[in-house]
Amino acid sequence: MVTIDREAAPATAVAAVPALAAALAGRRGTALALGVLPAAIALFFRDPDRRPDGPDHGSIDADTVVSPADGKVMYAGPGQDGVAPEGEWQQVSIFLSAFDVHINRAPYGGRLTDVTYRPGKWLAAYTHESAHLNERTDLVVEREVEGQKRVVHFRQIVGLMARRVVTRVAKGDEVTTGQRVGLMKFGSRMDVFVPPEVGLLVHVGQRVIAGETVIARWPSSDAPR
Repeated sequence: MVTIDREAAPATAVAAVPALAAALAGRRGTALALGVLPAAIALFFRDPDRRPDGPDHGSIDADTVVSPADGKVMYAGPGQDGVAPEGEWQQVSIFLSAFDVHINRAPYGGRLTDVTYRPGKWLAAYTHESAHLNERTDLVVEREVEGQKRVVHFRQIVGLMARRVVTRVAKGDEVTTGQRVGLMKFGSRMDVFVPPEVGLLVHVGQRVIAGETVIARWPSSDAPR
């Protein structure tokens, strides 16, 4: 089932004004043409159900990191200087076009130990500089598996078209793998950082689906999700 996120209401209402004005003026053809815009904006905020443990994506367990966003992988490899947090990380960066679903999901289940919003610029999301100069929210999730602490850092970054990041979780919240955590408006980027021992399972140019596509995996463990 696909629903429309509540963030669609104000943007759709504003976009509908010209169509309504044309209709009131008796210009039916113009009103119908202008009505495409609010419909397209409402579609941008679509929120489809996702199955993290679906038959096409394999079992999601404590070793599995899933994509936090729909889009195309634009980088997968060692943490980039000026992009990755301090320390050693593996990095996956995902670009969301205006046509992708923009609902964001937790790539890994656990407790959110940090949720930090940072205002910034609106550079094109595919540029290197956008990762540390653009408006963004950094989220860190921690989880203990077999006595070992696991940490996944992920980041919502708005881009040239996107002008607002929406985060609906807070520090201290418990999240599950694939849970909805917020959205970004109109074209943006998601970065995921995992420890160096975690194997990346995606490549540049690959299309990924939020909450379903497995992007990385820890060395095998029998712990439940």
